[in-house]
Amino acid sequence: MDIWGETRIDFVGKRNYAFLLSGMLAILGLIAAVLIPMGRANLGVDFAGGVSIQLKFEKPVAIDEARKLMESGGFKDSELQEFKADSKLLIRLKKPEGDVRKISEGIINVFTNGFPDNKFIIDSTEEVGPTIGKRLQKDALWAVSISLLGILTYVAWRFEFVFGVAAVIATFHDVLAVLGIFYVSGKEINLLIITALLTLAGYSLTDTVVVFDRIRENLRKRTKETLAQLINRSINEVLRRTIVTSTTVLLVLAALLAAGGEVIHDFSLALFIGVIVGTYSSIFVASPVVLLWKKK
Repeated sequence: MDIWGETRIDFVGKRNYAFLLSGMLAILGLIAAVLIPMGRANLGVDFAGGVSIQLKFEKPVAIDEARKLMESGGFKDSELQEFKADSKLLIRLKKPEGDVRKISEGIINVFTNGFPDNKFIIDSTEEVGPTIGKRLQKDALWAVSISLLGILTYVAWRFEFVFGVAAVIATFHDVLAVLGIFYVSGKEINLLIITALLTLAGYSLTDTVVVFDRIRENLRKRTKETLAQLINRSINEVLRRTIVTSTTVLLVLAALLAAGGEVIHDFSLALFIGVIVGTYSSIFVASPVVLLWKKK
């Protein structure tokens, strides 16, 4: 169903405003990328270090009651994740102060007194030290860098080198924008957020390639129109598809945000923001970069 008909929006004509906004988002992300490895951020257990304890109960545990128990027991900075199939509960504490053994005993006492009719055993106990956290930070940085290099290689091979550069700039912009927003909002940076950023890179690339594909098709049968007019026409031709696809993905992510639970809330939020930023960058960042490059 066609709900808005043919559009003739001058997207590239607004590129200066878009570059100003994108520049601010990118600078914010770069500041976050520098400060996060220095530990000046809300880092999760994966990066900051901490303790992970897994308990196996006889019966399923209500996660909300478990959280209240932990808070009342003095463990306010804890992350809980339930595994309903095995009646297991994963507890993660960030940078706990004191002896790990005493902390474990404290948690056991909390659940022993809080769930007297639901016995449990300690399934596993792990301690994530600062060294492992640093290594994970380094691995995460490598993962993002390799993915961007792969994007450059793929798009340059499929189109032209300039398209590859533009796609990498747009994808890098998207990752930095989400990272910066999460940093200033005080959201926890953990491996799940890094996973969301890599997923976002894949989505953003797909959206950008659709626009680039139409630009390439129109370049082959180019008429007297200028390159700016051709790019505008190409974006307008795929605008319907881009909006519908992004809206569909956003609806799914909105459902996860509303009902997905605390464990995947920030993951869903990162993707939700990322899809909006990725859709914007495909139109207002990637394509104008191609125009600027070819005008040299």
